[in-house]
Amino acid sequence: MSNYPLSYKLSWLPCFLKPSLGGDSSGFAAPAAVLMDPPPARAVRLAFVGDISAVANRIPPECDSAIAALLASADLVVGNCESPIVERPSAVLGTRLGTHHAMRERFLADALAAAGIARDKLVLSLANNHVLDQGVAGFDETVSALARLGIRSIGTAAGGPVQHLVIGPLTIGFAAFTLWRNAGEAVFGERVSMSGDPAQWSSEVGAGVDLLCAVPHWDWEFRHFPRPVTRALARQLAGHGVRLIAGHHAHVVQPVERIGDSLVAYGLGDFLGTALARQPWPGRIGSVLVVDISADAATRGTIAAYRMHFFMRLAAGGHERLVPVEALQGVVKRRVAARLDAIFQTGQI
Repeated sequence: MSNYPLSYKLSWLPCFLKPSLGGDSSGFAAPAAVLMDPPPARAVRLAFVGDISAVANRIPPECDSAIAALLASADLVVGNCESPIVERPSAVLGTRLGTHHAMRERFLADALAAAGIARDKLVLSLANNHVLDQGVAGFDETVSALARLGIRSIGTAAGGPVQHLVIGPLTIGFAAFTLWRNAGEAVFGERVSMSGDPAQWSSEVGAGVDLLCAVPHWDWEFRHFPRPVTRALARQLAGHGVRLIAGHHAHVVQPVERIGDSLVAYGLGDFLGTALARQPWPGRIGSVLVVDISADAATRGTIAAYRMHFFMRLAAGGHERLVPVEALQGVVKRRVAARLDAIFQTGQI
């Protein structure tokens, strides 16, 4: 019922066990840049986090105060809700094995509180391959749970290809979509946005927005460098006016690319563990992408600065500790620094 090609399925386990550094590593940008100097007098700060799930976390995480402070500084936090929110999973065996995702409403609420993320400043995408893991009823329960928690959602078919959100003085259009599904095409497409071709969007989707942002669930998992077809789609999105792209699904950190005045962060890694509890260490590196958007009249909607802040998800007896890379020590710190340098090629991380 999924739409994954056979070559992808055959490569999943080898890449999970040893996340790949193969592929084209040319043409990427540094993970931090100031694009407007001097900075704008007024700005809106967006913070993008990766996939959120309870597959490897039955207990809410511990979050370093520096990460919580960073997230609290944002006017809006954007993430991917990788697990349906249900009280009683319908796919009981698959949920126990980790092939079907699920998390309880209380877990999500407690995890957000631990990370310093205010619910009224959070938007979660439901455009991912796991969102129907607990069936249609689980999808409906997820939508209801987010509404009950006061969390806005994007990426539903009902919301259309682009959903507008007012963030302070700016209106931002979010195009959240998934290229992958784990359920039948008809039942999935009726509920989840798979509108990844901007050429098919209405010409009116960008009307009235200061910035058009895409939140795609794309590329192949456990590969640090995006595939050529993924980079081609990024160029296509940029060509249709998308100025900011923050991707999910790879479950590992991927590099940043500048395409004209558009910024593409191909993969942020996981924010909370979405693979098995004994995930290899490269898959435990995550990032928070912080982007400042100008709200000044002359440069309204322009990206003023961006930076990826890296952290490590450390296993801690049934839950995880989110620790900034700078706070790591010893062998772990050296391994993580070497991996990040290989991805971003700065020699400075």
